[in-house]
Amino acid sequence: MVTSFFDQFSSPLFMGIPLMALALLLPWILLPTPSSRWLNNRLLTLQNWFLGMFTRQLLLPINHPGHKWALILASLMIFLLSLNLLGLLPYTFTPTTQLSINLGFAVPLWLATVLIGLRNQPNLSLAHLLPEGTPLLLIPILIIIETISLMIRPLALGVRLTANLTAGHLLIQLISTGLFVLLSLQPAVAILTGALLLMLSLLEVAVAIIQAYVFVLLLSLYLQENV
Repeated sequence: MVTSFFDQFSSPLFMGIPLMALALLLPWILLPTPSSRWLNNRLLTLQNWFLGMFTRQLLLPINHPGHKWALILASLMIFLLSLNLLGLLPYTFTPTTQLSINLGFAVPLWLATVLIGLRNQPNLSLAHLLPEGTPLLLIPILIIIETISLMIRPLALGVRLTANLTAGHLLIQLISTGLFVLLSLQPAVAILTGALLLMLSLLEVAVAIIQAYVFVLLLSLYLQENV
């Protein structure tokens, strides 16, 4: 039976029941939870250190009212990072390769930043749609262009994450398929292909981490414009 390379991105089923909810809940089960002990274990200490460093770095350029988003952004970072990295394991499914899931993350959070700006500083938020000193004839055109660029932000967030992860998974599958074919035909070329596959796998680990960080970083920049 010949399967498509894109079958790995279809939602997994068990007895006709979609397992998307299980794939989304699994990262939270694997993460360590805080304890009431005076001293934490190494894993929990490492997690707390990472969250503290990430939150300080992310909220550094944001005004004080935007610091209320620290928990949301840190949780989203850990969640996306876990999903991306777990999806690199064999026989696993990556929910973040689905555009609908990524848009489900991007659209509500982006809309929340826009609504916060319209509520707290409506004049400044609307002023972003029209640069200062614009000629009178260009005002309607620029307002339309800036409005489209504002509305396309959540789509860009979702498409960027989906495209990068999908491309990496496809490359790994293509090279691994060629590796199995070359093992019996040209072993020397197969060894070189295996080395290339190893380097690509390491690159995909870096891409999984970077894309999760970029997703949250862009959301924080959108928040910075509206607080």
